[in-house]
Amino acid sequence: MVASQSNEQEFPASVNTSTNSSINVDYHALKKAALVLRALNHKLRQQLLKLIEDEKKITVTEIYVRLRLEQSVASQHLAILRKAGIVTTERDGKFIYYMVNYKRIDEISQFVKNLVG
Repeated sequence: MVASQSNEQEFPASVNTSTNSSINVDYHALKKAALVLRALNHKLRQQLLKLIEDEKKITVTEIYVRLRLEQSVASQHLAILRKAGIVTTERDGKFIYYMVNYKRIDEISQFVKNLVG
């Protein structure tokens, strides 16, 4: 496995723009928010999410067969959606079922609406 390195710089918690004011941004939270939005802003993950929504509850095997994906590709994209809280899992014996986390989708949707207008 090859380790990836990030070329992104870490920024201080506040950046002085003048002598009288400063911009206070939580860059750690900003980076996490960007990862969540990036998780949704991907065609394949949108297809995964639509399939999971249509089926209500589905295994990774059913997902990669239906979408004609490699198992590893399906698993990697599901992991991104899971890490962002967009899908949840439920174990039933040896099967793990994926379901849409509608509460999280609503939170993200509300955030985006507030962000853009």
